[in-house]
Amino acid sequence: MMAGLFGVTSWAWLAGAVAVFLVAGGVKGIVGLGLPTVSMALLAMLMAPAEAAALLVMPSLITNLWQLRPWATLGPLLRRLGGMQLGICAGTWLGAWVLGAPAGAWSRALLGVALIAYGCWGLVGARLAVPPRAERWLSPLVGFATGWVTAATGVFVVPAVPYLQALGLQRDALVQAMGICFTVSTIALAGGLALNASYPASALVLSAWMLLPALLGMALGTCIRQRLSAVWFRRCLMVGLLALGTYMVVDALAWHGFSSHGGESEGAMRMERAT
Repeated sequence: MMAGLFGVTSWAWLAGAVAVFLVAGGVKGIVGLGLPTVSMALLAMLMAPAEAAALLVMPSLITNLWQLRPWATLGPLLRRLGGMQLGICAGTWLGAWVLGAPAGAWSRALLGVALIAYGCWGLVGARLAVPPRAERWLSPLVGFATGWVTAATGVFVVPAVPYLQALGLQRDALVQAMGICFTVSTIALAGGLALNASYPASALVLSAWMLLPALLGMALGTCIRQRLSAVWFRRCLMVGLLALGTYMVVDALAWHGFSSHGGESEGAMRMERAT
């Protein structure tokens, strides 16, 4: 076992990493997002940010795929959100071509402020609603905007999550819809950044092992979510968005002073932090 991806043997380091992914998986199981964010915040106490990001590759992608369940309801939801997914791909790829790799501390900070505002707004009981007749043309536009934000910042949440919530989806359907958007966004961003992303084999092996605690945590979180009332689930989701936005602002401010020294590695790292 290694203290960091390339360091010395340490069982304590491994136990700490397992605990981090267990907690982060639990958060994702409850509210449907937050695994990379929680992981990055906690792993920063154990290793360098670039090493933490490399560990997130497999847990982030596979837990998003897990979130697509139950398979019986996936088809109808995919058909309903298909235009949005096409928009996400188009926005991400065009944004990656125009903007390059995700970069810019202040763009992430502004996005974090938007999440904080939306989380606070949601906690006081305000709600958005999208009329069914507007969904057909609005979904691709929201998808394109989400893709563009993803290309610019590496974050998949805005405006996808507020829009999905405005569709009036039931609790489990909302979590599944977020899983669809996050999975498509992850794959689209990976494609847009394929030429810039590289990870050592040792990092990929450890990343695969971190799947086990992440999936266990997600399973436990899912059990907790099924026991939550609709009101408490909404509160948990809003608190999750509020925490995500706060972390993004703090993280962006912290990184701002180092951006001139670590711009290239930061772009690859942020790809894995999004959701």
